[in-house]
Amino acid sequence: MAKMMAVQVPKPGADFEVVERDIPEPGPGQVRIRVLACGVCHSDVVTKEGLLPGISYPRVPGHEVAGVIDALGEGVTEWRKGERVGVGWHGGQDGTCLACRRGDFMNCANAKVCGVSYDGGYQEFMVAPVDALAHMPESLDAAEAAPLMCAGITTFNALRHNGALPSGLVAVQGIGGLGHLGIQFANKFGYRVAAIGHGPDKAALAKKLGAHLYIDSAVADSAAELQKLGGAAVILATAPSGKAMSSLVGGLGINGTFLIVGAPLDSIEVPPLQLIFGRKRIQGWSAGIPTDSEDTLRFAEMTGVRPMIEKYPLAKAAEGYARMMSGKAVFRVVLTM
Repeated sequence: MAKMMAVQVPKPGADFEVVERDIPEPGPGQVRIRVLACGVCHSDVVTKEGLLPGISYPRVPGHEVAGVIDALGEGVTEWRKGERVGVGWHGGQDGTCLACRRGDFMNCANAKVCGVSYDGGYQEFMVAPVDALAHMPESLDAAEAAPLMCAGITTFNALRHNGALPSGLVAVQGIGGLGHLGIQFANKFGYRVAAIGHGPDKAALAKKLGAHLYIDSAVADSAAELQKLGGAAVILATAPSGKAMSSLVGGLGINGTFLIVGAPLDSIEVPPLQLIFGRKRIQGWSAGIPTDSEDTLRFAEMTGVRPMIEKYPLAKAAEGYARMMSGKAVFRVVLTM
């Protein structure tokens, strides 16, 4: 039987293993994907450290997959061999729970997660259910498309559903893996974009990405600076610090939304009156379903939004993961096959 390279986690907390596996066969309602590239996301720590219950090991991580359909399982008629596809965090739904019956597949009670519920993209071939597939435009480079399947869809989808109007002030906290895409999308949506970083070193990059102004939180009260501009319609919080997020809520304008896409471990503390007056709100947002991924990819293709990436060969996945976890990557790490 034909073999392939895969990078697996043998048990929670263990080091990555580069192994040889049989190339998998797709079952009914599934396709086999020849993986071209797979992004390394901080959420891969869920599989690496066993942070969710019920994960079966060994498990291959990876939920920022860009590839080509290599084989069709029984009953698959709506997809074709050779078609370019992506798979993101949302890896399928049961179709029967209350959320699914209401069409809210992202909040399925039994949602599958690529690289958690089944083996993901840290391998040369993978199998995925058809309800996890997103069409990937031909013109997008696979290594650049891969991070759009998680970091891209998360920022794109959160911003487009936030209620801000073109020319409205949108602040992006953090200029990293999520933030550098959030700035680009916010600019292309027609918002007035304020990038918030710590220190002067990222000011030039923020402007290059599309920010109209840069606020250095190391020397200025960012919330006060936003209020001088009339208050933000949306603050997109991407940097994983609850303390930093807490200090920014005061920068919201009337009916403003504090939109959380970063996942800090510490709590956000906000005086209730800060929300009551001006009818402000705090909202969390996670990724989206495959059609949202398709919208993200098409929009990026049309407007030139692209992630800044560092490439590693699949065999050096452990090195790439360590680079991502160090926070020093610029800005997304991508495994290439």
